[in-house]
Amino acid sequence: MKTKAAVLWEVNAPWSVEEIELDAPGPGEVLVKIAASGMCHSDEHLTTGDLPFALPIVGGHEGAGVVEQVGEGVSWIAPGDHVVFGFIPSCGRCPSCSTGHQNLCDLGALMGLGLQISDGTSRHHAQGKDLTLMCMLGTFAHHTVVNEASCIKIEKDVPLDKACLLGCGVVTGWGSAVYAADVTPGDTVVVVGVGGIGANAIQGAKIAGAKRIVAIDPVEFKREKAMEFGATHTVSSMAEALPFLQELTWGTMANKVIMTMGVGDGQLMGEAMALAAKRGRVVVTNIHPAFEMGGANMSLLDLTLMEKQLVGSLFGSGNPRADIPKLLGMYREGQLDLDGLVTNTYTLDDINQGYQDMRDGKNIRGVLVYE
Repeated sequence: MKTKAAVLWEVNAPWSVEEIELDAPGPGEVLVKIAASGMCHSDEHLTTGDLPFALPIVGGHEGAGVVEQVGEGVSWIAPGDHVVFGFIPSCGRCPSCSTGHQNLCDLGALMGLGLQISDGTSRHHAQGKDLTLMCMLGTFAHHTVVNEASCIKIEKDVPLDKACLLGCGVVTGWGSAVYAADVTPGDTVVVVGVGGIGANAIQGAKIAGAKRIVAIDPVEFKREKAMEFGATHTVSSMAEALPFLQELTWGTMANKVIMTMGVGDGQLMGEAMALAAKRGRVVVTNIHPAFEMGGANMSLLDLTLMEKQLVGSLFGSGNPRADIPKLLGMYREGQLDLDGLVTNTYTLDDINQGYQDMRDGKNIRGVLVYE
């Protein structure tokens, strides 16, 4: 079949919205008509080369839609079912999945190749070439074919233009606070960067019972939105946050610091660690450029003498098959704000404008909504 998709043909080029050819799903695969896709900063990392995935590539890894066709051997989802894509597939059988760490499923090792899990080939084609898929999903398209390991079935009453955000940003941010940082009641929490992930880290910290949540962002609009999501204080930089926290906490500093900037910078890690209290934990969730070789600028003596912790977090250290339905249930009950995350919506043809708005700091999260 023919469908429409946004393709990145080379680094530092705009997204090319064009017609592509899509093959039928093979064994273990699913054809989905996508209703909406979140515009995550990770797809911007493709255009800058910070994520050196194979090109040409159909972008997009936050998506939700309706199943139209299933391949041989797929028995648990059927045409008409609503699904959210998990940007890391989960097989349920590897050591990580079987010990409750679906975010680290062994199938994630194939993400950079962007081909079908089942046979390593492509179902997407354009201009006589095979196309790869961002996170083996390619949600910047009206239709896509993915492996069943990437699908999470959801209730049909959930708006798909909100559900798509659970494919990455919401679970990643919320889990960075609740799981990776292990925020507990009474904690002082710092969130560095208030985009789609940082906003949800704030929500997670609030739900977990943090006493103070300090949001750091240079953009005034984002600082204002941070207060709506549950921040108690805001500042414009980590340098400004240091004396502010010293006064706010009587010198004890933050129990948890969560790094959710658009692009990580190892030279800022020293500042992040300085914001942490004794036995404080710094969680690095934001993506750093793959070829960042300068290392992290930080005091390892401080790490030892103050027993500080530095940990990484992928997909919020969560289990998407459990956490996506759980968080959608919290949205239904009014405990989690998904509506406020969506600043602007765009058509697929407007994708480049949407990413320019992200660069200009105008969006918490932009969403592509398809016909």
